[in-house]
Amino acid sequence: MRRARTIVILLACAGTIAAASYAGYIWYVANVEQPKYRLIKRDAAFELRDYPPLVVAEITRAGDRRTAVGQGFRALAAYIFAKQRPGEAIAMTAPVTQQRKETIAMTAPVTQTPKAGDAWAIRFIMPSKYTIKTLPEPQNADIRLVEIPAKLRAAIRFSGVATDDLIAGKQAELQAWMKAQGIQSIGPPAYAYYNDPFTPGFLRRNEVMFDVAKAP
Repeated sequence: MRRARTIVILLACAGTIAAASYAGYIWYVANVEQPKYRLIKRDAAFELRDYPPLVVAEITRAGDRRTAVGQGFRALAAYIFAKQRPGEAIAMTAPVTQQRKETIAMTAPVTQTPKAGDAWAIRFIMPSKYTIKTLPEPQNADIRLVEIPAKLRAAIRFSGVATDDLIAGKQAELQAWMKAQGIQSIGPPAYAYYNDPFTPGFLRRNEVMFDVAKAP
């Protein structure tokens, strides 16, 4: 009897934690600014989007995907939260994006698996009220303020903890969908992370995106 009561209590606690996590996720999605884009096409988890120009804070870090994004995130967070510069904090936005740096332009779909020595561009999208001129100057010389031009992007949205295997599988799905739609990619994929590491995997939003030449 006591064991059954303990199990009931544990299940109730787990349910409470899950409900609180879901409520926290809903609050996060509703209150954190995300870039607005025009949806051109939606097909299940796949989307073709038209993005306006975006201002980002960018830093380059080398290493495997997970290490690079962790190091880049910490440096960029120190910038937006005014830990290494004077002035007020900048509001956090979503997503944080990561893209492998390329030395030459690429026009074919990317199938190469990222390597431990790759260099990655980690980016925080700045709130829409800012321009490059109105943003605080970074004190960290590695951080650059960059305006990304308007782009067409194909994306696949998925949940879960963004492991290399999960990302690779979703990237392959997106490339297969793009091929079927006659959509040509430009350059390496970008990986987008919308949630903090403490968000349960089933509540997380992740995306793989490719810049594309034009809408079919």
